Amino acid sequence: MVDVSAKSATMRTAVAGAKVFLKPETLAAVLGSGVTKGDVLAVARLAGIVAAKKTTELIPLSHPLAIDHAAIEFYPNPEAGVIRIEATVRAFERTGVEMEAMTAVAVAALTVYDMCKGSDKSISIGEIALLYKEGGKSGTFRREETE
Repeated sequence: MVDVSAKSATMRTAVAGAKVFLKPETLAAVLGSGVTKGDVLAVARLAGIVAAKKTTELIPLSHPLAIDHAAIEFYPNPEAGVIRIEATVRAFERTGVEMEAMTAVAVAALTVYDMCKGSDKSISIGEIALLYKEGGKSGTFRREETE
C-alpha cells in the first residue's frame, strides 16, 4: 500500500463510466419495469453505491476511505440497446477516489447483467473507464470522448 500519511487531505472527485449492451427489447423491459427480478436500475444503483463503499475489501492495496458522496446515474439509449452508466464519488481524503468510482460502475453494470441475463444471453459490458478526476497533487483529468 502506498504511504499517503504525509499528504494533505483535499476534496477528491472521480467519475467513471461503463456501457451495458442489451437487445433493444431487453432495454425496453428494463425501462418499462418488465423484468422478472424487479426494478433493474434501482437495484443496480444501490449495488454500485455499496460497491464504492466496499472497494477496500475488493481491491487488495486500495486505501480505506471515508466517502462523502456516491451516486450512480443511468443514460439509456433505447434505439441502440445501450445503457451508459456513470458513477461519481467524492471524499475529503489524502488519496483519490478513482478506484471507488471504477468499482461502483463495474458492479452497477454487473447487476444490470445479473438481473437481465434470464431473458437476454447476449448482454455484454464494456468501455469501463475513468472519465474525470480532480483533487490532489496530480490535478484534474478529463477523458476526451471519442463518440
